[in-house]
Amino acid sequence: MAPASRSTVLPVGGREVAVSNPDKLLFPEARLTKLDLVTYYVAVAEGALRGAGGRPCVLKRYPDGVGGESFFQKRAPANRPEWVEVSTIHFPSGRTAEEVVPREAATLAWMANLGCLELHPHPVRAGDLEHPDELRVDLDPVPGVEWPQIREVAEVARDVLQEHGLVGWPKTSGSRGVHVLVRIEPRWGFDPVRRAALALAREVERRVPALATSAWWKEQRHGVFVDYNQNAKDRTVASAYSVRPRPDARVSTPVTWDELRACDPADFTLKTVPARLEEIGDPHAGIDEAVGSLDALLELSARQESEGQGDAPWPPHYRKQAGEPPRAPSSTRKAKPK
Repeated sequence: MAPASRSTVLPVGGREVAVSNPDKLLFPEARLTKLDLVTYYVAVAEGALRGAGGRPCVLKRYPDGVGGESFFQKRAPANRPEWVEVSTIHFPSGRTAEEVVPREAATLAWMANLGCLELHPHPVRAGDLEHPDELRVDLDPVPGVEWPQIREVAEVARDVLQEHGLVGWPKTSGSRGVHVLVRIEPRWGFDPVRRAALALAREVERRVPALATSAWWKEQRHGVFVDYNQNAKDRTVASAYSVRPRPDARVSTPVTWDELRACDPADFTLKTVPARLEEIGDPHAGIDEAVGSLDALLELSARQESEGQGDAPWPPHYRKQAGEPPRAPSSTRKAKPK
């Protein structure tokens, strides 16, 4: 048997992308290599860049494939090609990081060569890092919840969005849930966008309380959790056409609302999605033209607050917010001495 080649060079959009260890198995069960991952991202670049293009991205790397350890890398490697664009992100600590901003297929291929299975963009464009242009509805089922219930909650979220002047674009998460993406005018900072997402989550819960929850603490959740905190600053989710770290190389795939009712997320994999995209096009092709306002959702938030629903818990590593409830579930809080 001939030894595996240690590197190869792919021409991508007029550039040359070096692929090291192209025969390394990243998905042993599916028998998919690093070269398979790189060529996948070149094939789906049109759709993948619609989701992640022009946005700073965190690199989530799986250097040894799905069976090995993974890590998030915020800072772009110093020895990157000169054509790989970066944008400087500022953190509350005062530190900064230059994060990769993909704008072309060659950058996606270069990222895949680093072992980046998934694309993890921020909900902002590189030209305006403080005003998100995307609200993200992350529907995360608790263990035991089946796909029909997840779909039903997604459709309730779609209805709430429509009634508040917004268009939701669904995609499978590539894991167990559903993401609904919403393009918004970049007029609000991260905190108002998160507050709008919280208002949406509470309204979905009000309409289908047996199916959905906005409860942050896991011990209090049931059904499908509408994760409003995915809209907090510095949070990212796997974007459209991201390959997820599942044994079958499942893909987070844009679908139409009609498809969502009938599809099986397991059908969307690294092997099947390129042909699907070529055959039917990208179901999210019109997303950038469907830009809406958060005004109505923020009005809903104000009504909820006037009825006694103030802020909800933030993730633990965020600074304590004014009006935020205790950072612990009620079962773990110590009773005050009498």
